[in-house]
Amino acid sequence: MGGTPFGKALGQSPGRDRIRRGQGQLEAQVLAALHRAPGPVAAAWVQDRLGDGLAYTTVMTILSRLHTKGAVTRERAGRAYVWTPAADEAGLAALRMRRVLDGEPDRDAVLTSFVSALSAHDEQLLRSLLDRVEDGADGEDAEDAAPGPGAGPDHPSDEARGG
Repeated sequence: MGGTPFGKALGQSPGRDRIRRGQGQLEAQVLAALHRAPGPVAAAWVQDRLGDGLAYTTVMTILSRLHTKGAVTRERAGRAYVWTPAADEAGLAALRMRRVLDGEPDRDAVLTSFVSALSAHDEQLLRSLLDRVEDGADGEDAEDAAPGPGAGPDHPSDEARGG
């Protein structure tokens, strides 16, 4: 079965030969475009900014996946959605770190390995941040400190306290 590649056999133009990007790379590019946006934007705006003839359906798929992951928010604007990043770059990096940690069966081992590999500067920064969170927790009223509905080991506010 040799001969012509499938796309060429269908008359695909030679200019359409391009390197296939991985999903993670596309997600990063979509998020970067959203961070440069003047506000909530439509998928077509993102598509225009990414260029390279990327299909609208591909952009919509990536935006939907990012929405499922909590990395972007959307709201109705007529019949379509407009999209915004859910957090800044640091918040998105923290979200990725949390997902990795949540996917590991031995959280203690992962955190121990992570902390032991920190530079002296990063270790001091982490200690300072943990002290700041601890100091803030000490000043809470007993009512405020009690976990509310939905709070527990998987609640985001508990991670800040190391739980």
